[in-house]
Amino acid sequence: MRVLRWKRLLSTALAAILAVPVMTFALGRWSGWPIDWGGQGLLTEVDDFGSNPGQLRMFKYVPEGLAPGRPLVVALHGCTQQASGYDDETGWVALADRHRFALLLPQQTVNIARCFRWFDLAHSRRDQGEALSIRQMVEKMVGDHRINANRVHVTGLSAGGAMTAVMMAAYPEMFAGGAIIAGVPYRCAGNESEAQSSCGLFGRPLARGKDMTPRQWGDLVRAAGGHQGPFPRVSLWHGNRDATVNPVVLNELMEQWTDAHGIDQTPDVEDQPAGHLHRRYQDSEGRALVETWLIEGLGHGTPVNPGAGDEHCGRAASFVLAAGICSSAYILRFWGLDE
Repeated sequence: MRVLRWKRLLSTALAAILAVPVMTFALGRWSGWPIDWGGQGLLTEVDDFGSNPGQLRMFKYVPEGLAPGRPLVVALHGCTQQASGYDDETGWVALADRHRFALLLPQQTVNIARCFRWFDLAHSRRDQGEALSIRQMVEKMVGDHRINANRVHVTGLSAGGAMTAVMMAAYPEMFAGGAIIAGVPYRCAGNESEAQSSCGLFGRPLARGKDMTPRQWGDLVRAAGGHQGPFPRVSLWHGNRDATVNPVVLNELMEQWTDAHGIDQTPDVEDQPAGHLHRRYQDSEGRALVETWLIEGLGHGTPVNPGAGDEHCGRAASFVLAAGICSSAYILRFWGLDE
């Protein structure tokens, strides 16, 4: 009976999140103390940031001497990952130091595989659950560090990418830009069963009824917060060998966010930096509002390019994959934060 119960719990966790192995490293509890678990960056935990209905932990990295009015990047880890690690493995700490912005790294604590609960309506709606917890963290960072509230951006991998879509849809007025890496469209699921069957997980195609038109996808975003625009600029990344989230999902994400922006689904720019297919979708004034990256040979993870120099970043780790391209640096450039 115990074995069967464990299998049911594990199945539920995997269905919830873009299936990956269950985390084997349990986080300690060093509330309020700076911590450094082997990364280049030093994170500080913050406790008093609000009611925290999603029961998340808040970690931050603020470069020494950061001036008022600087930007903020919110980085959401994937399943089995943690805030410490996703800060420097992906290159965000080095980029924060170089380009002078603050980092906010929420940490999931409740899900058995430490996956943000993007699939649960109690956590994917405006002013509820994890979505509200992350909003409260952003407000805390803006107040404590005099962040420019018009230059807040959010990114994430896998379940963190799906939660990035939640944040941009639920709080479009809060974010100037976002980046979804190996994630899924907003509201492709409203429960765990739908997450498993309808969102392109495990390499499956999207379920019947979820391969929707751009207008249908866009309507889901517009309905999330009763917002008609403007919406955050969005950078979308996916590996063409991702066996965890079907690469066809990249097209659905593109359709969702181009329609939310009121632009068509025909790319205005197409090139192949470092051999990877890159497309940009622009408004009538030539401003790129959505871009897609299909990374050649990449499985399920954040693409990094370890080494020295502006085109390099990060270090290979679990679900952080050396791909010859630094996604964090390109995302930063798309957002206009590479000052």
